[in-house]
Amino acid sequence: MNQRIQASNKALVLEAFETLFNKRDYAGAERFWSPNYIQHSAHIAPGREGLFDLIKSLPPTLKYEPGLILAEGDFIIVHGRFSGFGAPVNWIAADIVRLQDGMLVEHWDVIQDEATREQSKSGRPMFGDEFAT
Repeated sequence: MNQRIQASNKALVLEAFETLFNKRDYAGAERFWSPNYIQHSAHIAPGREGLFDLIKSLPPTLKYEPGLILAEGDFIIVHGRFSGFGAPVNWIAADIVRLQDGMLVEHWDVIQDEATREQSKSGRPMFGDEFAT
């Protein structure tokens, strides 16, 4: 797959995440998530509706920050931070999505609680260049 297509796939996923998680534009998000969306996350109910219902249930302070993004064929991995969703700590997630015909059709994730400076044995933040405040 050429670099132009991979760059386009990355941009599509970032726009999809921004539309749903930060803008909370559910009608707009429907153009990114397939009606037949397959969910593998243990934290989210099945299908597109399960994901949208989860986001609707979270406080309006929810914020998603993307970091490193990789593309390989139809698979995109985004390393990001979820904050402001009502948990005592932020989540650092590696979200893996599969695209088909310009839509997100499948999702997996790996999620960790974000460590503070005091908790980090490496002395380095889990996301970005600085520890969250």
